[in-house]
Amino acid sequence: MGKLDGKIAIITGGGKGIGFGLARAFAKEGANLILTGRTESRLVNAKEVLEKEFGIEVLPVVADGADEDAIKNVVKKAIEKFGKINVLVNNAQVSKSGVMLKDHTKEDFDLAIYSGLYATFFYMRECYPYLKESKGSVINFASGAGLFGKLGQSSYAAAKEGIRGMSRVAAAEWGPDGINVNVVCPLAMTESLEQWKEAYPDLFEKTIQGIPLGRFADPENDIGRVCVFLASDDADYVTGETITLQGGSGLRP
Repeated sequence: MGKLDGKIAIITGGGKGIGFGLARAFAKEGANLILTGRTESRLVNAKEVLEKEFGIEVLPVVADGADEDAIKNVVKKAIEKFGKINVLVNNAQVSKSGVMLKDHTKEDFDLAIYSGLYATFFYMRECYPYLKESKGSVINFASGAGLFGKLGQSSYAAAKEGIRGMSRVAAAEWGPDGINVNVVCPLAMTESLEQWKEAYPDLFEKTIQGIPLGRFADPENDIGRVCVFLASDDADYVTGETITLQGGSGLRP
């Protein structure tokens, strides 16, 4: 028996990086998944891997987080396929990381706000009726970039702090409906972080020096396991919290 047997979870950005690590952690615990992202081939590959390895069902749906109609379509397809939604994980985000505030354009800022804050808002609003019915869970992703003021992360931090503020309000508004809403601030080693390391080695070194354990978290074993806990019945009492996972916190529910 898995912690998430019978649950249906939407994971945005589930075809790569942290999102795929989350998908593996959720699949391992028995959840059926709706994975979204902008690249169909990555989603299809994730579906094949997860279904073969864990015996669960995966529905891949191509969607741009800035497209309100595309997000409505994701939710529509999820209900058509599975009939319910128990968990929403807003992981996907695009930004011009490494670009200093003075060098940002409006287009750079819009990229972060629309792919992060607006996408999270659209998904939460569209999933709300089904989460209310299932007494479900929302797990939103913020970042230490906003918590601690990381260099070169102004638009990203703005989007992530907006997500944290909206999540706190949602936790208060949706608590009476039996929906818990929490925020995870991860710092995990992914393909994108490897690229960032190569592009901005000085910022990378400054970041790693500030992590007590001297390493980044693992998407599946560190980030994924915490999110599994938050999505499980064991965490029905947890809402409105921000959980920071930088460098592998050792939090293993």
